[in-house]
Amino acid sequence: MSKEQRARIDAMLRQPRPESPQSVEAIRAGFKAMMAQMIVPSGIRTTETTLGDRLALRVDPDNGPRAGTILYFHGGSFVFGSPETALSLTANLVAKTGFKAFSVDYRLAPEHPFPAAIEDALSAYRALIEGGEDPSAIALAGDSAGGGLTVTTCLAARDAGLPMPAAIVAFSPGFDATRTGASMDTKAGIDPFFTREGLGHTGAMYLAGADPHQPMLSPAILADLTGLPPMLLQAGTNEILLDDSTRMAARARAVGVDVILDITADVPHVFQAFAGVLEEADEALDRAAFFLTQHVRVPDMAAGSNHVSDTVDGVPSV
Repeated sequence: MSKEQRARIDAMLRQPRPESPQSVEAIRAGFKAMMAQMIVPSGIRTTETTLGDRLALRVDPDNGPRAGTILYFHGGSFVFGSPETALSLTANLVAKTGFKAFSVDYRLAPEHPFPAAIEDALSAYRALIEGGEDPSAIALAGDSAGGGLTVTTCLAARDAGLPMPAAIVAFSPGFDATRTGASMDTKAGIDPFFTREGLGHTGAMYLAGADPHQPMLSPAILADLTGLPPMLLQAGTNEILLDDSTRMAARARAVGVDVILDITADVPHVFQAFAGVLEEADEALDRAAFFLTQHVRVPDMAAGSNHVSDTVDGVPSV
């Protein structure tokens, strides 16, 4: 493992911050500036488009995509962030899988609190299906709050009678608005990015008075996950949201959902964004891309079938 790389990133994330709560505008500007430093891989192109009734950023490999679609939800506590701030993540998944991706510019709190983000995510997924995409060729992916949306979008789709996508990939997802995971306390001070107080500040903007004790806000402890697609949950040991992933994995397994819990030591929240400067980030994205190519079912054009017999590194995809 890259001890020196991890130490540099930890030090960068621990730069002094204002002690008093920041305004929404300051939070958004600071996050945008930080994410602008992330490395976006070459060999991809981006196009602004719409999906449902929201803007979205389409990301394609330069040499044209293979069959398969990633619907991506960016992070930012439902208050900040955009498809552009998540581009290092989306572009790496596209570059490593060959699939195209749509990154949704869902509405943000406090202007648009819960459940606006879920409504926009569901609308985007519905638009893909109504546009002719086969659900078995669609995977949902996201980071942080967007990682939480991968599951709540599936719950909303199930409630709406829509078919499930092929897979879920979530990077450091937030699955518990009650903030009752033990890691909220055991990782306090170890996490260089989040504090309970900081999460409470932005969380209150998204909740806008809503009770966090409901499945769409705290699926790791309250949702019925029956019938959800296979999921890959990636997190680091240095984050207070770690137990959101561990409890989600246990809850999913209990109802027969295939789940891989992928924990990397001594890395922070959404460490995958540091691809190109952190070995663990590149390795985690490689694992995520392999998971996606295993589960996204691409049409076998030669056979003229909608079912797949594609292979990845000689391993048949499922």
